[in-house]
Amino acid sequence: MKKFLFSVALALFAWHAEACTNLIVGKKASVDGSVMCTYNCDGFGFSASLSLSLPGRHPAGDRIPIRGWGFGSKTDYIKQAEYTYNVAGLMNENQVTIVETTFDGRLELENREGLLDYFTLMGLALQRSTTARNAIQCMADLVAEYGYKSTGETLTVCDKNEAWIMEIIGKGPGRKGAVWVALRVPDDCITAHANLSRIRQFPLKDKDNCMYSKDVISFAREMGFFNGKDEDFSFRDAYCPIDFENVRYADTRVWSFFRHHYDKDEMDKYIPYLNGEFDKCDHLPLWIKPDKKLSVRDLMNDMRDHYEGTVFDMSADVSAGPWASPYRNQPINFKDSKGTDMFRERPIGCQQSGMTMVCQMRDYLPNEVGGVTYFNLDDATMVAYVPVYCCINRIPEPFRRENNNIQEFSTRSAFWMNNFVANMVYPRWSAMIGDLRDAQKELEDYYAEDQKVVEKEVQEMSTTSERIEYLTAKTDAYTEKMMERWDKLAKFLIVKHNDQIMQPSENGELVRGRYTSPAYAPAWIDGVHDQTGDRYVLKKLIIRRER
Repeated sequence: MKKFLFSVALALFAWHAEACTNLIVGKKASVDGSVMCTYNCDGFGFSASLSLSLPGRHPAGDRIPIRGWGFGSKTDYIKQAEYTYNVAGLMNENQVTIVETTFDGRLELENREGLLDYFTLMGLALQRSTTARNAIQCMADLVAEYGYKSTGETLTVCDKNEAWIMEIIGKGPGRKGAVWVALRVPDDCITAHANLSRIRQFPLKDKDNCMYSKDVISFAREMGFFNGKDEDFSFRDAYCPIDFENVRYADTRVWSFFRHHYDKDEMDKYIPYLNGEFDKCDHLPLWIKPDKKLSVRDLMNDMRDHYEGTVFDMSADVSAGPWASPYRNQPINFKDSKGTDMFRERPIGCQQSGMTMVCQMRDYLPNEVGGVTYFNLDDATMVAYVPVYCCINRIPEPFRRENNNIQEFSTRSAFWMNNFVANMVYPRWSAMIGDLRDAQKELEDYYAEDQKVVEKEVQEMSTTSERIEYLTAKTDAYTEKMMERWDKLAKFLIVKHNDQIMQPSENGELVRGRYTSPAYAPAWIDGVHDQTGDRYVLKKLIIRRER
């Protein structure tokens, strides 16, 4: 029963995970030899939670019930593994991590009769895998046996030594299985994906760095998606043809991540591609070697990106409003008063995130402490990342599903406390974001320093059970510290910014007796002037004196 509940818990937030972002770092591209990946799980109308599946040994022939997400999903049974590993969030006790983004691709290839949706598939593979390669093969075997239900999916599959990108799509109604390809990310490179297939040509004979289904090319030929030579086959072109919308909404996020860690002028050469000028350029590089190695804190900041400082900067024009906000209300597509089709940018950081994580896997530390997920609920921009260790045996109370009900506010809910603060900051961005960032940095600085102590103490412990109890307690304490700080921040913001004025503060304390009115964004002021003409122009009275 526990295993069934685990699959359902994953599915509860998978139902909305339609527009997500993954960033990936090879071990030689990180400052400390970590393999790292990230996940913003985005979608409106849901609250996420932290899932946990405890380890267990199971009798031969045991079967478990599985019910995928989505209306009309049926319950069926699959073979249980002899042993299942501890899984905290999306990382197991072996430091195997799987995160995802959906690219949909050719919708005619969706097979709704398949049993396994992508999130159930990820959860099963995490329970059963010791390495990233093992997890990839496990997922391939499971969909071959039980059928794949979802549309096109890009999966990040990592362990403490390797990072892989796997892309998978079904074969259409009535056809079990899926076609897929997986490429190992070079250790000295970084890459990303964000709701668009990224793998084009791949090395058919390089078994060390490439895995794929035996019919990935022949099936494309059968369906009329490809008719060239095998070596020219492109997974993306066959199964997820590009257009302006999927490039602008998806690959622009990848481009912005690359731009943070590579020559900006070189990356700006891809702007025509992002603008839909595919005759000039038709793809981004799959991965790049960064100009400087990345840290965990770098990735945290990358997950909060809104194209700041680029031609797509969401805070730099009149649409950012009076407080220069990088956030926009939905929908992403809309029309002006004349019926012109318009759109808004889709950045990495967004208000519809249900949960966010930065996952770190390290081969030079014991698994219990080497695998850590920096985790929180809601928008990455608006939260502090809390360390959650891969070995924990209980979920911190504020991250539990029962405390994060989308229909009921609770001060014991990480989701709601984060949203409480975020929804004060969103409409008055430039006035309030500095206060939030101060609290965010304070917590993340503390966690980073305390990690050094934790890692040292864990290595001196003699038993696995001692490590697990210690790290579970640490995860609880870190979560409580975050909740207390965010409660303090919420109250501070209400007092400091009462009635749309601002009471100055120093070192987190209010300065009494002085008040200011935060300035409107210059682009918004200019926009008001352009639209209203001289209506709000202050006319100075000229007094003429008679001689």
